[in-house]
Amino acid sequence: MDGTISVTYQILCENDFNRELTLKELLSNEKIAKVIKSEFAKGIRNISLESDDLSARLRINSIKKLYTFEVDKDDFADILVLAEEDAASKKLLKKECDRVELVDITTN
Repeated sequence: MDGTISVTYQILCENDFNRELTLKELLSNEKIAKVIKSEFAKGIRNISLESDDLSARLRINSIKKLYTFEVDKDDFADILVLAEEDAASKKLLKKECDRVELVDITTN
């Protein structure tokens, strides 16, 4: 095959944070509700927080830097290994950050 593949990856660490909450869980927390009321309805009494979609989700994630490299289309089967090698050559892998996650693969 002719052409190249652009591979984007990120480094995963043991202490990365990844949590998903529903809006219902968030609004049922008294501390969160108090902060929202004091910020957006300061001085107003007897108010409630409501939503049409309490199942809406909020994600809290560690911010990750994305890294990109290119390989030949013939190397598609080895993309993960090549991403790990690219990370190792750039000295991105450390004791607690030793895994690679593929984020995007684009053909050129």
